[in-house]
Amino acid sequence: MKKFLKLILPLLLIIGVAAVLFGYPYYKAIYLPNVPEQLSEKYIYIPSGSSYEDVVSNLVDNHFLIDEGSFRKAAQLMKFNKRQTMRSGRFEIQPNMGNRPLIQLLRSGKQSPIRMTISYGRLPEDVAGKASTYIEADSLSILDILENETILKEYNLKPETAVTAIIPNTYEFFWNTNANDFWKRMIKEHQAFWDEERLAKAKKLNLTPEKVYTLASIVEGETNFNPEKPRVAGVYLNRLKINMLLQADPTLKFATRDFEAKRVLNKHKEFDSPYNTYMYAGLPPGPIMLASISSIDAVLNYEKHDYLFFCAKPPANINDKPREHAFAKTLQQHNANAQKYYKYLREAGIR
Repeated sequence: MKKFLKLILPLLLIIGVAAVLFGYPYYKAIYLPNVPEQLSEKYIYIPSGSSYEDVVSNLVDNHFLIDEGSFRKAAQLMKFNKRQTMRSGRFEIQPNMGNRPLIQLLRSGKQSPIRMTISYGRLPEDVAGKASTYIEADSLSILDILENETILKEYNLKPETAVTAIIPNTYEFFWNTNANDFWKRMIKEHQAFWDEERLAKAKKLNLTPEKVYTLASIVEGETNFNPEKPRVAGVYLNRLKINMLLQADPTLKFATRDFEAKRVLNKHKEFDSPYNTYMYAGLPPGPIMLASISSIDAVLNYEKHDYLFFCAKPPANINDKPREHAFAKTLQQHNANAQKYYKYLREAGIR
C-alpha cells in the first residue's frame, strides 16, 4: 500500500497541477470578472449589422474589457463567436461583470431604452437632426420621410404639414430604431393625442388637426407664457372669422429664414412667400415650428373675447425682457399700446 501511495500521490499531484493549469483559463473566462470596476461609460452601442469582430473591437475600444483573450475564450465556449450578425442596440454594462453574463446580455438583445425629448424645431431638418442624436437612424433618413410625398399622402399629410405629426414630448425608444420605425411611432403618438375630445373641438372651430397645429405654431412663436396663449389664440381666430390678415410676425421670420431677427422690418413684410401673413390671408401652408401641447390646447380651448390686436407689453423693470402682451379691440388702442412699447425699446437701448 505504501509503495502504491508513493506511486499514485505524485501522479495525482501532476494531474491536479495539470487540471489547474489547463482548467484555470476556462474558469477565468467563464466565472471571473472581466469588466473594470470603474467605467467611464456604462452603455455600449452596437450598430445594426455588426459582426462578432465588430463587437469585440467595440468592447475593447470603449475599455469594457480587462482581458480581450479571456472574452474570446468565453465567446468560443458559449459559441457566441459563431453568430453571423450580432444583436444591435444600447446595452448597459455593469462594473465587475464576468464574460458569461456579458455575453448573455449581448446575445439576449435586452436593451436599455433611451428617453427622447422633442421640444423645439422650426424646420423638418431640425426635427430630423434632433431625433438622430438619440437613435441609430441618421438625420437624412428621417428627413427623407418628412419630405416623401408618397409616404405622407398615406396619412393625409404633405411636406409642408409633415411636422404636424410630431407632438413635442418625451418618448422612450430603443437606440437601434430606424427612420421608418421612428415615423410610425410618431404617427401612433399623434393618433393617441388627437382623441375624440380634441377632434371634436377642432371640428367646432372648423379646422383640421393640421390647421390647429399650424395656428398653434404661430401662438408658440408669439409667446412662451402659457397663461397668455389662449388669449393670443383667440386674437388669431377672431381675425380668421372676419377674413382679416393674420399679420403674425413669426411667420415672416419663417418665410425669410431670418430667425435671429429681433424685430420685424419692412423688408420682411415685403418678402413674397405663402408664409407671409402680412401679404396672404388665412393660415400659412403649414406650421412655422413645432407646436407644444400647451399651444395646441390653447387653440382648442381659446379665450373668447373681442380683441383683434396685441403687442408686447413693456416690463415693470426696464432691465427685464418683455413677457406679456397688451391686447386691444381697436387699431387706435393698439397704436397707443405700441407707442408705449416703442418708448420702452428706446429707453432700454434696443433697436
